[in-house]
Amino acid sequence: MSILVVTPIQGEIDWFLHSCAAQDIAAQTVLMGNLSAVRFPALDMIVALGGLGKTQFGVQTQHLLDQCDTVELMICAGAAGALSTELAIGDVVIGTETVEHDIRNHFGKPLLPRFPGDDSTVQGFRTLAESLNFPLHFGPIASGDEDVIDLARGRAIQQRTGALAVAWEGAGGARACRFNGVPFVEIRGITDNADHTAAADFAQNLQAALHNVATTVVRWALARKQ
Repeated sequence: MSILVVTPIQGEIDWFLHSCAAQDIAAQTVLMGNLSAVRFPALDMIVALGGLGKTQFGVQTQHLLDQCDTVELMICAGAAGALSTELAIGDVVIGTETVEHDIRNHFGKPLLPRFPGDDSTVQGFRTLAESLNFPLHFGPIASGDEDVIDLARGRAIQQRTGALAVAWEGAGGARACRFNGVPFVEIRGITDNADHTAAADFAQNLQAALHNVATTVVRWALARKQ
């Protein structure tokens, strides 16, 4: 049985793996079909790149699932912009659900697909909250192929979805997992406030945010093996 962690872009996977290396977790590079991945035997965990945007992320997640029939959980791990004022840079959000916010249909009821995070996994992360030196938050994460760099736009997404944070790829991974019957959860580290300084803030805070995401995932993976 394996945990599959898929990160959207190269910078995210680089800092995720850098954090794992800093925690002295032994790693092996493996090939999974057309994609290179990193396996952590002590954690029963595989980390791979998913690609930018919901579609590419969904395609590569499906490919990874096709290559490994022992995956028991898929984690979408990456960065996000904060929609809630309760979040600070470096905080980590565990997605109780992933909400796809960018479908703009004009026929029938507006579509707002929701993909619940695996409940037992979410509960497992709740048990870690007090042992970490950064805050964990639990709530919806909005997913859509859009850079949110305006506070008014962020408020509109939050009002529509109830999300704590916003990112791109989660719904793509969630759809692949639903199709395959694989449990899913999205985990995001906060790099910015989804405002006019988001681009610069993202670049400045990506390392710290992904370090906290990786620390959260590694602590959880170790705890589940005890």
